[in-house]
Order: sequence, then structure tokens, then C-alpha cells
Amino acid sequence: MSVNNKIRALRELNNWSQEDMAERLNMSKSSYSRLERDERKLDLAKLEKLAAIFKIDIGELIASDDKELVLLIGTNNSNNPDYGANGQITIELEKLKLGLEHSRELLAHKDLLLAQKDREISALRQLVAQLQKLSY
Repeated sequence: MSVNNKIRALRELNNWSQEDMAERLNMSKSSYSRLERDERKLDLAKLEKLAAIFKIDIGELIASDDKELVLLIGTNNSNNPDYGANGQITIELEKLKLGLEHSRELLAHKDLLLAQKDREISALRQLVAQLQKLSY
């Protein structure tokens, strides 16, 4: 999913309007709208502010898995593809992807903590062994 589509999906997940986002970013609604349509490029400062607004890491915001999924749910009255009410399925998929990535990060952090604790236990066992030798 492209960055501009992620921004739109995250905005919609939070039930924020484009006006709400424009206000949070101190920009006009039309400028924000162009941002979501990928007609305006994002600088690092805006990306950082967006990540802070959505309470995600900037890496999550700009990461691309090069695998995009499009689900055709039905057709609307004009025979154009309809991706559900305001793209709800796409939004739910993105929400699940973000949740899965967060879970992976938590598991990796847990593994690091466990490895650290194993090293600490090993060091403590060595100290106990040395103390026992000294007391005999």
C-alpha cells in the first residue's frame, strides 16, 4: 500500500475528516487532499508529524511490502468496482497488517529480553559457583 493510501486508510480508521487532518498538520484542506491523492510530495517533517498523529513508527508509515491486494466486492450503480463502504475491507486489511507487524515487533523484543535474562542467569550462576568455591 502506498504512503498516501496508508495515510487515508489510517485517517478513516480514526474516523477523522480531511479537515481534521489538515488542522492537525497546520495546512489547508486542499493541500491535505492533494497529499492523499499523491499530488503533493511529503517531506520528512510531515512524515514524522503524520507518524506521531497516528501513533505509529515512521518506518511503518513508509514501509512497502510490494504486495498489494485488491478485492472486488461488487459493483456500484455506475458499474465501477466498489470496495465496500469507504473501502472498509481495505482498511480492515491494513489494520490487521499493522497489528500483525506490531505483534512481530513485540515478539522480537521479547526474544531480546529473554536472551538478556539468559545471559544474566548464566553470569549469576558463575558468581554463585565462584562464591561456593571461596567458602570451602
